[in-house]
Amino acid sequence: MGSGAGRTAGIAGEAAPGWDRFAHWPAFRARLALLALVLVLIASAMVPITAGKSTVKTKSFVENLVAEEDAQERPRDDDLALYDKAIERIQKGENYYDFIVEEQRRADYPVRPGLAVRLPTLAYIDAWLGEPGQIVVAIVLMIAVLLVWWRRLGEEPGGSENKLFAIALLFVGVSLGLNRYYFVLHELWAGMLLVLSFGLHRPGKWGAALAVAALAVAIREHALPFVLLMGAMAFWRCDWKEGAAWTALAVAFLAALAVHLSIISEQVLPSDRPSDPWLVMRGLSGWLSNVALSSNLRFLPHWLAGPAIILMVFGWAGWRSAAGTFGTFLFLGYGLAFMLAGRPDNFYWGAMIAPGMFMGLAFAPRFARSMVNAALAK
Repeated sequence: MGSGAGRTAGIAGEAAPGWDRFAHWPAFRARLALLALVLVLIASAMVPITAGKSTVKTKSFVENLVAEEDAQERPRDDDLALYDKAIERIQKGENYYDFIVEEQRRADYPVRPGLAVRLPTLAYIDAWLGEPGQIVVAIVLMIAVLLVWWRRLGEEPGGSENKLFAIALLFVGVSLGLNRYYFVLHELWAGMLLVLSFGLHRPGKWGAALAVAALAVAIREHALPFVLLMGAMAFWRCDWKEGAAWTALAVAFLAALAVHLSIISEQVLPSDRPSDPWLVMRGLSGWLSNVALSSNLRFLPHWLAGPAIILMVFGWAGWRSAAGTFGTFLFLGYGLAFMLAGRPDNFYWGAMIAPGMFMGLAFAPRFARSMVNAALAK
């Protein structure tokens, strides 16, 4: 175990074909897993998908299309309007920390704890780019994600199978990044950067992935679990240098976050109301709502969107490769977090992982075949 080679092979997929994850499972265990999958799919079709304080289910396909056409005409959501104001004041030469607490009070947004105040990174980037620059960067970022994953799929065991279908599904996931209405939303950019970092990463060649993830976490602290998982997987492979690099990134970010929180805390008044609790235990509905409503699954009724999300994750789980292993841990980890934390009006957190999840649907048929074959074995 002194060398990382054997363990690297295990993380990377343990052997070739890429789709025999369940080939050596006992039939009884495979049957239990298949039964569990069916039960979860049924539950996911039944639970409501909600946002905010309402309990309205996802709209029909036609209703959503009409809503999208009217998106540029409708008034800005309160949080987006707040980000617009921050960008506008930065463009006038003001310092973010000189006005952001005041603006949040004016908009009746909490400033306690300091995490309720966004990091300034995206506001400065958007102010510098302007809307034309944001459009260009969004297009370039989407194309980069597609090209990077086209290459990675060709390198992973089993990744070349259904490659076109996987990239088409990825396009469905990342195309939300072209929606100008949400260009000021932190999760939109951070999620796109994370799927790019994921696609860029290779054991031994991780510099570009680290740099992209660093930008993502500087935009939204919700990218930190991705960084920590990358570090954990590197240490599991006994790649101490890479593990140390991801750890250093996490430490550097936490130090920067501490500075941010310190600056905000100096401006907080006793009269400032605290934020509503984030630990609300929404369960399966929280996970499915966050992903569905922050992605193009919002076009589907909830009884289709929910099972699609479950199949995405199980598709990743069935792909016996480095990407499949990491994706499974990543999407299940965020899914568990969304089940425990985040109010219904925090549904946009799902944009942190939604873009990359879509490829799992391309892997799901192979996953199902592998599981069924194992379950029927004598």
